[in-house]
Amino acid sequence: MMTRFGYTLMTEQNGPKELVANAIEAERVGFDFEVSSDHYSPWLSAQGHSPYAWSVLGAVAHATERVELYSYVTCPTIRYHPVVVAQKSATLQILADGRFVLGLGTGESLNEHVVGKGWPSLDTRQDMLVEAVELIRELHTGELITFRGEYFDADSARLWDVPDTAVPIGIAISGDKSVNRFGPIADHLIATEPNASLVEQWKDIRSSVGDGPVGRSVGQIPISWDPDRDTATARAHDQFRWFAGGWSVNSDLPTTAGFAGATAFVRPEDVAEAIPCGPDLDRIVDAVAPYWDAGFTDIALVQIGGETQQQFLGEIAEPLLEKLRDAAPR
Repeated sequence: MMTRFGYTLMTEQNGPKELVANAIEAERVGFDFEVSSDHYSPWLSAQGHSPYAWSVLGAVAHATERVELYSYVTCPTIRYHPVVVAQKSATLQILADGRFVLGLGTGESLNEHVVGKGWPSLDTRQDMLVEAVELIRELHTGELITFRGEYFDADSARLWDVPDTAVPIGIAISGDKSVNRFGPIADHLIATEPNASLVEQWKDIRSSVGDGPVGRSVGQIPISWDPDRDTATARAHDQFRWFAGGWSVNSDLPTTAGFAGATAFVRPEDVAEAIPCGPDLDRIVDAVAPYWDAGFTDIALVQIGGETQQQFLGEIAEPLLEKLRDAAPR
């Protein structure tokens, strides 16, 4: 597969109208797909936003024509019941004319604890996600169903508006255990690290469960472009130092204050080592390359800083995409 490049609608960085404007511009400059985070809270208070992702995605579906759209990712187990996720993903697929992929994951305490149902163990969250996917797929058939599960029930439930194009499901996977649990039930892999062995495991599992295509492997990488490297580094440190914690930590912290405390000793130079900062587009390409080397077919960029999006899209995105496509496998 030709490597595709995406743009991240980071709901933690912009309000809803700005996100839609950014989505329109990202399509215009040539991104292949767009992914939207689905959070109740920003990671750090410095980011300053967290509108409802599904309202934004609906507006983006109406305002764009070509780009594929992802929820990246939605937790369908605590804050949302799976029957609600089934309904809104089917509706969005209709609005997007078949361009939507439902990205799912086990979630983070930051977003899910707010409904007062606690924060289950990872094993329990994985069990809940497997059951939620089963229920969502049953509802996407448009049939009247009654479902009795260990975690979720549905009584005489039916989706009345079902898209002609089935809603593909991508699942966030981080290691051997999750790839074995979710590989057989997901259409696409979603991951945040360029782990080649994970992609190979994924392909092996997908090949063993059917004769169709193995699906896409979708990754994401933050960047902090700015004409001034020090400004880019300071902004990345201010708004994205939470990224240094890793998902095993990030999934369990419940508040922005928790993330601020957990990253209090992360230095700007630490962030600059992990995230390409500044005007050098070749450095960004070098940072993205491990993803295609690991076998990822789709790579979404996160430009850090809500106030920088229009400058990034208007001045840099097109030459950056050209460099990325020249360097990536075809």
